[in-house]
Amino acid sequence: MTASGGVTIPSVDFLRERVGQEIATSGWIDVTQDRIDRFAEATDDRQWIHTDPDRAAAESPFRTTIAHGFLTLSLVSALADRAMALPPGKMGVNYGLNRVRFVAPVPSGSRVRGRFTPTDVADVDGGAVQVVWSIVVEREGLSKPCMIVEWIVRYYR
Repeated sequence: MTASGGVTIPSVDFLRERVGQEIATSGWIDVTQDRIDRFAEATDDRQWIHTDPDRAAAESPFRTTIAHGFLTLSLVSALADRAMALPPGKMGVNYGLNRVRFVAPVPSGSRVRGRFTPTDVADVDGGAVQVVWSIVVEREGLSKPCMIVEWIVRYYR
């Protein structure tokens, strides 16, 4: 497990006792055009709705560029790091996703944050603890979430 900011998670038992309860909310992360452009470059996804502000202003229903859904998804680790300080351990490994929904766009210049709820905590082979997180990613100023994720992480002690 890793140590970071936000709410201090003292133990795995703390998570087990709070399954189904929201335990942490991250700070805000800026989703700038520069971040969107760098993601487009890294992934070769340069669709104009992400990378061409002039065309997006003229042709997009959003009237601006928007973040890639996968960019928003990739921020989940950083949001978790800002939301929670986990007990020290060897490492945390992304084990997968059960469900992802991109509910609303994230326009360039937005800020997003994550709300974290453990939905399952289980010991697995190899000395790891597997936590299934329900995460609601919110966009500042929007009443509905922009993304809902069920994320599986294995933490090795």
